[in-house]
Amino acid sequence: MSQTTKNQQPGSDLVPVKFSRLSRRGVLLGLSASQLICLAVGGITLVGAFYAGGGMLLAYTAPIWTLSAAMAWVPVAGRPVVEWIPVAGWWLWRTTGGQLIYRRRIVAPRPVGTLALPGDAARLREYRDPETGAGMIHDPHQARLTVVCEVVHPAFVLLDPAEQARRVTSWGRVLATVCRSGRIGTLQVLERTLPDSGTGLAEWWSVHGNADDSWASTTYAELIDRAGPAGERHASTISLSLDMKTAARQIRTAGGGLKGAAAVLRQEMSTLTAALRSADLAPSGWLSPGRVAVALRSAYDPAIAATLERHGEIGQSLATAGPVAVNETWGSLRTDTGYHAVLWISEWPRAMVYPGFLAPVLLSTGIQRSLSLIYTPLRTDQAARDIRKKRVEHVSDAAQRRRIGQIEDASQTAELDDVLQQEADLTAGHGVLRVTGLIAVSATSREELDAAVSKIEQAAIQASCETRRLVGQQAVAFTAAALPLCRTL
Repeated sequence: MSQTTKNQQPGSDLVPVKFSRLSRRGVLLGLSASQLICLAVGGITLVGAFYAGGGMLLAYTAPIWTLSAAMAWVPVAGRPVVEWIPVAGWWLWRTTGGQLIYRRRIVAPRPVGTLALPGDAARLREYRDPETGAGMIHDPHQARLTVVCEVVHPAFVLLDPAEQARRVTSWGRVLATVCRSGRIGTLQVLERTLPDSGTGLAEWWSVHGNADDSWASTTYAELIDRAGPAGERHASTISLSLDMKTAARQIRTAGGGLKGAAAVLRQEMSTLTAALRSADLAPSGWLSPGRVAVALRSAYDPAIAATLERHGEIGQSLATAGPVAVNETWGSLRTDTGYHAVLWISEWPRAMVYPGFLAPVLLSTGIQRSLSLIYTPLRTDQAARDIRKKRVEHVSDAAQRRRIGQIEDASQTAELDDVLQQEADLTAGHGVLRVTGLIAVSATSREELDAAVSKIEQAAIQASCETRRLVGQQAVAFTAAALPLCRTL
């Protein structure tokens, strides 16, 4: 899904915005490549049987062409049956290969610098930047180098409309800066709820409180002791991933290898930090390897999150930050002390909405969840070519439909309007990004997980969004939704 970053005058009233629709245009007449292949097999079988003699031959081949038509047209969970074949096939392949179960080898030592993560995340490597001390995560297969920054910000819903409009404009400039770089592969914004250990309240009371053994002082101290660990807090991080293939020339100039890639990434880190500060966001520093390890351990082992926060020296090793055991099922994931399910935001609001429309999801209480927005910036030339290609395809499909007498529906007209609006915004100097929204819901039991997923789905409906539970790929989806590593699906 594409989103165009747009700016408005600071200090103006809050202006509603509209998201681009998820493109459902196929290769020909709205049909995908898999549907066309399936229909072609059925059509060739039917025509061949007709010309070969018809009659009984048509009856003998009827199961083939009727099954092809059914697989191409009959929807299951909103998708044609033929589009479920790759998902089910890959799931069966992983099931027969024993890839749905992960157990850490405790006795066997791990190579230095590797992360103890399951699945395709096991190829990730650790690199500590000698200048900033930041923990950088290297993916040698995709040639990406990722760094994580923790961000502190005030409650957006409590600001007045003029201040909200100014902050929305500033955030649009941050995204536009990422688009103009040309070397950024992915930008991930992760907002997650964590069980509060109560250290923040305890520290505030120790500084500002008056422990004079009075009834009020004693009652207040007891209230902090009881309410602190039972609460929750929100943590926000922004992950920046450098595309080492695109920045190959700059990396060679900086010395080559991971050292040169880290030098190039530091330039992007400085640019992003300046942009965040201009947007009134307070970056609290780039996470060290130890803090990245705590974030990974808290995602896979929710029960230990409060303990890791209370004792700052525990769990700060990437070599042991991964899970001990993982069991993946068709629609959920079981890790050390948690059950998890990942939802995909398949439809953003189709009508005009105001910034902050995700408040029902973000402010849902009593649920441990992670909301991940994965931005894939497009270079200006690449975005222009993509938009021109989409425009030509829309016009060609419209001409083909008129030729065969098919009526054009409103959804196809709306998609064309989105393409034309993106082209106008790109010409005006704005950036184009592809946005993917994922929500990872965690609980301590399967029953609590089902209840939490239902609450999040209802909250998404209140936010005018449509969510779908990802099936057959929960492990990969969890690493993308709950871990600040700029992983994609």
